[in-house]
Amino acid sequence: MTATIDAASAAEQQLLERLADGSLAEVEVAWSDPFGHAQGKRIPARQFLERARGTGFAFCEASLGWNSDGTVIDALRVTNWEGGYPDVYAVPDFGTFREVPWRPRVGHVIADIVTHDRSPSLLDPRAVLRRVLDRLASHGYTAKVGVELEFYLLNPDGSPFQDDIHAYSLENANALDPLITDLYETLGAFTRLEGIQTEYGPGQVETNLVYTDALEAADDAARLKYAAKEVARRHGKLATFMPKPFSEHSGSSAHLHISLWRDGAPAFAPVDGGENELTRYAIAGLLEHLPSITLFGAHSVNAYRRYVPDSFAPATVTWSRDNRSAAVRSLVEAEPAANRIELRSGASDSNPYWLVASALAAVVAGIEARRQPPERGDGNLYGTGTPLPPSLGVAVALATRDDTIAEILGADSVHDFAAIARSEWEQYTGHVSDWELQRYLRRS
Repeated sequence: MTATIDAASAAEQQLLERLADGSLAEVEVAWSDPFGHAQGKRIPARQFLERARGTGFAFCEASLGWNSDGTVIDALRVTNWEGGYPDVYAVPDFGTFREVPWRPRVGHVIADIVTHDRSPSLLDPRAVLRRVLDRLASHGYTAKVGVELEFYLLNPDGSPFQDDIHAYSLENANALDPLITDLYETLGAFTRLEGIQTEYGPGQVETNLVYTDALEAADDAARLKYAAKEVARRHGKLATFMPKPFSEHSGSSAHLHISLWRDGAPAFAPVDGGENELTRYAIAGLLEHLPSITLFGAHSVNAYRRYVPDSFAPATVTWSRDNRSAAVRSLVEAEPAANRIELRSGASDSNPYWLVASALAAVVAGIEARRQPPERGDGNLYGTGTPLPPSLGVAVALATRDDTIAEILGADSVHDFAAIARSEWEQYTGHVSDWELQRYLRRS
């Protein structure tokens, strides 16, 4: 935790020095909408500090209450037409400062969102994660998270420009150059990047972020998505985090590696070569609440096409050790600090803050309930256990019925996220697709 504080202090000091010596011309003030799209304002450097230390940067609250195509959802509790969609304020976290690698003399900071009375916005995904971390801290724990994000690099029209599908292939990685080298260098400068490798689809890559404090891990994941799209655009390509862009190819996931710490010591350290009691409580909480937290890591209609057998994505509520057919992996290592739980249900288009917050909410619920998990599974687990939600509609229904998770995340925050996701489902189910026309127009 001390290293995290030191890094944040160093970043803040660097920002202040760059502003003082005039080496920054502009600062991007960034935040995340409900579905994880990068939002923000470009602020002249000479105006940044006074406003950042004052009220912050005002913007319309409606942008925290719209769906994928920018339609505002009037069924929200926190913001709606009745309330007039007032301003909220982006207050920069100076400890998140980075220089933007692709635009000289430009800085980037991530903001927390507050309302007129300076309370955290219930629609701010970062605030939702902070709420869960505070709950975890009340039990004496901090969390570290490692995020793995997969995505496709495609032609601008969405078609593949690479045919091979060999995961870990250095030859495929070379064939993606110079784009992938630029991606590696840019992400290395803008996030805590651990590595990049090719994945199981044509032009699909996996990026691994360094295991760090949970809030910083989510910040890094949000930055990664923003930067990957920009690097691809500058090379005339498309970086898409759509979970399943091709029926015949692998989907893209967002995996979380989670551990808890107390007083700087790993709280998941094994006992007699197996999970200690705290780890087992955490696993039990994840499994009990996995059907209802799936929504927060899979908010799109498309994400649910991944949950099928033999896909390297989970299909059922199961746990195991080093077994990729399970939804939850318990990774027991000889080094105490390396012991962790991996949650594999997240989709690549998830909002990182909601994904991490919901997973940790389930862990908190497990700690508070103090229940034991079911027997650990072995072998091929695709036909074992309760199925994950088969559709976005089912996931929304399950999420809104779990009072325990809603209380930890914030009931109004959960209600409004679910309402926004429900609008995606309603638009989908109301649309007559090409598949339906081709199948039924002349056969009915």
